[in-house]
Amino acid sequence: MDGIKFGHAWLVCTLLLCASQLCLASVMVNVAPKVEVLKDETAKLPCKYTVSPSSSNTIVEWHIEALGNRKRVAYRTQDGEATSDKGTPLTGRVRIGEDFTLTITSVQPSDGLVFICSVTGSAGNGEAATMLKVFFAPEKPSLTQASTQAISVGQPASSEIGTCVTMNGHPQPRIIWFKDGQPLAEVKDRKEKTYMVPSQVKEASGLFTIKSTLYMQPSKADKDSVFHCMVEYSMPGDQIKQKKSDTINLNLNYPSESATFTLLNAGAVKEGDNVTMKCETDGNPQPEFDFIKDGKAITGQGGLLMLKSSKRTDAGMYTCKAIDFDNLDADLTGEINLSVHYIDPMSVTPAKPQVVMLGDSVEWQCKTKASAPHTVQWKKGSEVLSQDGTLSIKADSYEKGGEYMCVGAVPSVPGLIDQASTALTIKGKPMIDTPVGGEVSKEGDVVSLRCSAYGSPAPQFTWKPSGKESVMVEGNKVVNTVTLPATAAVMKDGVTCEVANEHGTDSKTFAVSLKRAIDNSANRVLLSGNPVLKSADQQQGGSSGVVIAVVVCVLLLLLLVALIYFLNKKSKLPCGKKDKKEVADTEVNNDIVVEMKTDKANEEAGLLNKRPPAEQ
Repeated sequence: MDGIKFGHAWLVCTLLLCASQLCLASVMVNVAPKVEVLKDETAKLPCKYTVSPSSSNTIVEWHIEALGNRKRVAYRTQDGEATSDKGTPLTGRVRIGEDFTLTITSVQPSDGLVFICSVTGSAGNGEAATMLKVFFAPEKPSLTQASTQAISVGQPASSEIGTCVTMNGHPQPRIIWFKDGQPLAEVKDRKEKTYMVPSQVKEASGLFTIKSTLYMQPSKADKDSVFHCMVEYSMPGDQIKQKKSDTINLNLNYPSESATFTLLNAGAVKEGDNVTMKCETDGNPQPEFDFIKDGKAITGQGGLLMLKSSKRTDAGMYTCKAIDFDNLDADLTGEINLSVHYIDPMSVTPAKPQVVMLGDSVEWQCKTKASAPHTVQWKKGSEVLSQDGTLSIKADSYEKGGEYMCVGAVPSVPGLIDQASTALTIKGKPMIDTPVGGEVSKEGDVVSLRCSAYGSPAPQFTWKPSGKESVMVEGNKVVNTVTLPATAAVMKDGVTCEVANEHGTDSKTFAVSLKRAIDNSANRVLLSGNPVLKSADQQQGGSSGVVIAVVVCVLLLLLLVALIYFLNKKSKLPCGKKDKKEVADTEVNNDIVVEMKTDKANEEAGLLNKRPPAEQ
């Protein structure tokens, strides 16, 4: 009996000991709640665990769970054996690393499953789940208009506007419709005036194609509306992105309520302009138009009335009319009061060109008519001579001759101008311009002289002396150029140009001189062969030369004085010893006259440069 009690006690203790060990054993598994990856990239699912107490026979397994079923894809033992299971969706693309991280290459949308990391050992079992999310941006949505036929406003049923399609997105994106930049509420009830019919297709690749068709009952206000769609999709990191489609406009038919008649020309119409007038209504399509002027029907093309090379007689009231059978009560009439501006040709009196003698006067009158206030100006070249249509000229110089222009203009109509010209010829004796002489480098060179003279009739030229001549006309003057050698007589007396016509003569003499030539190498100006020093350095050099010349002259003078003194001592010259003598008639180089004294003191002063004592 005691043995039985002891056995029971031992069994109870053993059970209690085992129970305490089981209670103390634990396995903790940690994974990321979710892992995000782009399609075709590589996903890494980390798994970390702790086992207490430590175990040497731990195994880590990765499973996938889909539709309530669990399937292992890879496992690794603690001693390093790693294996991926065959016959799974991940076979060939999955491996488990030394840190028990599950790596999946070339991730596909179908890989977006729940992955379970399970750790089993002698200490027990533990597991944790992570969600693999796969992303792929869809293509830009394509928006197609429902039909090329117009939609009539006022129909009782909604009309198909367009269909928006976006392809190859994951996870499933959504389509949003916009009208004039504002999003439309997502309505699926086909009883509403505006609603959408969505649909989606999951492709074999696991990517989604989404389509949405918009239906509306448009009104006339929608004639200029712009529609587009946008796909909104998710990307890793809780990013929400969008892609927009191109835009479409509605082709609506709606009745006309009013008409407008518009002149398309920019600015005022003037004679000769092409004129275009446009008649249109605020409906669609445009009705047929009739055009009327002064009660008479005229032909247009569609809603356009065109006048080619308009005339002043085209001015008047134009009317366009239309009838819209969808709105017979509408008054579809428009009017344009067309003004065609004009200016008559300029009338100049006297009409013929005028010929007057030098010193006489002439007067012209210029007039015109125009459709609006106008101006009349007389011009010669760009100079305005008169603003009142009358031009009076005193022909006191030949420059007054030439062409004069009368210009008429309508300031209120840019480009509306007309002009007429006349000419003034002034007759009289010739007059030569101020003569301009010529220069030559040396006597005998060829010189060209230009003689310009006014006169009518054109004067005849005579050169004295003569040479080779050429004649040309410049405006209202004649220019004669002569070329001849610059002989000594030409250099002295010049060359004379004589001009003559039936009314008189004139003559001028042209001087011919030597050029002032620049000698750049010496920096000197040569005038008639005489050098003139120009630079400061050369002036300094010239001054030094003068000083040297003076010193040489002084030395020569001293030698001459010494020679005279020597001859005097030898009694070769009849000079007294005490009387002052002048050598006045003696010829000396450079016409030098020397005054000598015969007293001894002066001799010493001349030779020794000492001051002589004063005479008693």
